[in-house]
Amino acid sequence: MDLNADLGEGFGAWRLGDDDALLDVVTSANVACGFHAGDPGTMRRVCAAAAERDVAVGAQVGYRDLAGFGRRRIEYTFADLRDDVLYQIGALDGFCRVAGIRVRYVKPHGALYNTAAVDEAQAAAVVAAVVDYDSSLPVLCPPGSVLAQLATGAGLRAVAEGFADRGYQASGALVPRSSPGALVESPDEVAARAVRMAVESRVRTVDGVELRLPVESICVHGDTPGAVALARGVRSSLEGAGVSLGAFVKSSEDER
Repeated sequence: MDLNADLGEGFGAWRLGDDDALLDVVTSANVACGFHAGDPGTMRRVCAAAAERDVAVGAQVGYRDLAGFGRRRIEYTFADLRDDVLYQIGALDGFCRVAGIRVRYVKPHGALYNTAAVDEAQAAAVVAAVVDYDSSLPVLCPPGSVLAQLATGAGLRAVAEGFADRGYQASGALVPRSSPGALVESPDEVAARAVRMAVESRVRTVDGVELRLPVESICVHGDTPGAVALARGVRSSLEGAGVSLGAFVKSSEDER
């Protein structure tokens, strides 16, 4: 099972989360590419730190929305969104190459993640950008989503992702952050949910429904309060349950 976190989400003098501490825990890092968060210096620093720890780096692409942290839906033309996503992948890959590694996958962020899960036009734009840049790159996305279906149809690998620290609706969608139950705050509950996802492929929704959720990667958000402790607890609990952890893609060590 892969354990991922969103990293590099600071901007300029402002830092969000403890990137270095999380990189000591996770097996994959979704690195912000400068549109919803991040900047060149942050991208370079996080890519170098990930390479040192042999953590696989993915491009976390988002809307051009620093002020809203990429959590506000934006309507795009197909070409504009495709090219914005392509730009972000290429930018992060440049800093990866300097660190001696490569971008290994793509994951949409925030509102783009949620929109591409259900909206065919935006999902198609994300898929087109990945195909144009490097069709060997997997797309990290919700299982059974529109994005997963279009990625698979285009010959890309769709990697199903679950969220240990977010609430689920019976539809399989995440609870909106503005609604009660959006965040799971108890460290014990977060860890238990991660183990259940990994071992049973199931999660209990906010409505008490048992939802089947087969995933290959589990996310702990880097901006969740106490993210480092949560990630450590998740990793420890997974290992304690006999779940072996590793990136779902090759990492830097495999290239050397």
